[in-house]
Amino acid sequence: MDYSLNFIWFILLGILLTGYGILDGFDLGVGILHPIAKTDEERRLIINSIGPLWDGNEVWLVTFAGALFAAFPDVYALAFSSFYTNLMIILCALIFRAVSIEFRSKHPAKFWRQFWDACFFLSSLSASFLFGYIVGQLFLGLPIDGQLELHKEKMSVLEFYPVITGLLAVATCAMHGSIFLYLKTEGELQERIHNYIWHTYGIFVMVYMLTTIFTLTQIPSATSNLKHYPWLWSVVLVNILAIGNIPRTIFLKQPGYAFLSSIATIGALAALFGIAIFPNLIVSSIDPNLSLSIYNSASSQGTLKTMLFIAVLGLPFVFSYTVIVYWVFHGKVALGKFSY
Repeated sequence: MDYSLNFIWFILLGILLTGYGILDGFDLGVGILHPIAKTDEERRLIINSIGPLWDGNEVWLVTFAGALFAAFPDVYALAFSSFYTNLMIILCALIFRAVSIEFRSKHPAKFWRQFWDACFFLSSLSASFLFGYIVGQLFLGLPIDGQLELHKEKMSVLEFYPVITGLLAVATCAMHGSIFLYLKTEGELQERIHNYIWHTYGIFVMVYMLTTIFTLTQIPSATSNLKHYPWLWSVVLVNILAIGNIPRTIFLKQPGYAFLSSIATIGALAALFGIAIFPNLIVSSIDPNLSLSIYNSASSQGTLKTMLFIAVLGLPFVFSYTVIVYWVFHGKVALGKFSY
């Protein structure tokens, strides 16, 4: 059987997930850094930096979920049942983020705005951590048997590795968000954010190195595809160069290039995740042979072909919308009559 469609859908899902990580990554990072603002005007500036963008960024996550359901329904079902609690918390966090942005400016009372500021920060922090936690759990594998039954008694909520990947997600979003804010702000706030970038970058590098060490020592299978396909080491090189270029561009006060380097960092990390698990989508920690892969969990070839046709028609609209919105609202953020 020709499995080329399965591979194409694996790549498409990777593109959608990477797009969400890049776009909502700085979105969540802005929320994590929101407490650094000293005045109400600064808080409004920070929120309005993502004001026209945050809802469009969520489209990538929704599209990813729909594509996963269409292409790999078994994976969709097992993932959502396995991480039901985590995903419900993420959903509530994303809802509270949206409500916080919209409701904060509805009343000038101090306690009102402080409450929604706290919701904005906590929801951004919890969503980014849980996204990373789920990735770490997928790296370790889930205790599933040949009947696709999940043995939850063999899962531990406080396993160290998923916690580390959760912290890596928070650190990555914070760094990405700080660079975005440096790009969008000016004056005293921009200078303060410039100083915060060094802190977020330093924390990111430390957690990144810790995660790398634990991945290589605890999950040796993560490098198997790199051994079989040496050209994939180019992704590792891109990742290292992108991370290394961030402090250079920040020192030279080139926020645009720094943001591109941050984008490349997240893109390379997402690619390395795909390389590490391929061809599996959910690894069985009971028996690797019981893992759900792009071959044994996919929809029929007819369904994949039909959905690919729909994706080819629909994805250009998603890309076009994203490009247009970011072009229209590029430049420094400023407060106006209709600002949050």
